[in-house]
Amino acid sequence: MKFTVVASEFAVKLQSAIQITSARTGSPVAGAVMVDVTDAGVELRATDLQTSVRVPLAAHDVSDGRVVLPGRLLLEVVRMASGNEVTCELAAESAQLTVRSGATVVHLQTLREDDFPSVPGAEGDDVASFPGTTFAQAVGQVTPAASRDETRPLLTGVLVTATADELRLVATDSYRLAIKEIKLEHPPQGSFDMVVPARALTEAARLTQQESAVEVAVKRTANQIVFVINNIVLASRLLEGHFPDYKQLLPETVEHELHFATSELLDTVRRVGLVAQKNNPLRVGLSEGEMTVSARTPDVGDASETLPSDFHGDGFEMGFNSAFLRDGLENAESPRVVLRLVSALRPGVIESDGASNGRFVYLVMPVRLNA
Repeated sequence: MKFTVVASEFAVKLQSAIQITSARTGSPVAGAVMVDVTDAGVELRATDLQTSVRVPLAAHDVSDGRVVLPGRLLLEVVRMASGNEVTCELAAESAQLTVRSGATVVHLQTLREDDFPSVPGAEGDDVASFPGTTFAQAVGQVTPAASRDETRPLLTGVLVTATADELRLVATDSYRLAIKEIKLEHPPQGSFDMVVPARALTEAARLTQQESAVEVAVKRTANQIVFVINNIVLASRLLEGHFPDYKQLLPETVEHELHFATSELLDTVRRVGLVAQKNNPLRVGLSEGEMTVSARTPDVGDASETLPSDFHGDGFEMGFNSAFLRDGLENAESPRVVLRLVSALRPGVIESDGASNGRFVYLVMPVRLNA
């Protein structure tokens, strides 16, 4: 096996491949990358046993073969290449890959090919295609609300639903809920409803932006979703089970609708939130014509800021997790937002107002305040 590639291109493609690998799998080849060489060029493969990727790489002077190597070590060797090109060669019956660049020669011990898991290709039924920029932006808006708690695997995923004219992404960690709705110009091949690991969606969005992909094609098998991003294939197992009925969390009626410039409210939350440390909440006090955001942490300090608002009625105060509230405002991606409130002990809802890229709804649970 032998191939020669441009060093800088090799480094970029390697980084894309090993981004999804994880040392937590316990596999002998955790964090490894397979380099598969054919007459068509080089393909880099990597997996964390749930999500996998195939990344093509242009090469010349190739001879067929494949090898499995520690991904991050190979990446560092390529990044520090002393020449513009890198030549990799595996001698017959050898357990070492020779990497040459300029005057540098490095011998890397290979891993057992038989231990490397199978990596899916671009097989599957075509179900939809989405504009690249729209897809990446939508994923970025909802995935922060997905849970990181592996003991509740369904909540680590994003519910992806498509109908004839709309794509909807939903994520929740039980403390907050994010919903993004996008109108589709091209209807999918029938409606679908699946729970995709948030990590896989995040990686698909990252690759879409990195590759400046105009379109993201989506395929599906019985238990997997496949994203085709330019010539990169990213596949992930779907999460099994019924996603929580998130619609019942959204209040049917609201008592107050407050309109704000997103940047103004976000800056206030950021400034005051600096002293909302050690799990101390951000307090939102409402009175006639104004809203006061405040926080206090003993041994740290306190802060408050008052904004004019269109609040009318009997005032009340409610508390929120500062980071959660900030996330909702940061991901609204609209010039203005509507803050919908019912009472001090009911969830608050942030909704985009005037967004050009589809409706965004973010629900955040309140924090009970001490006197």
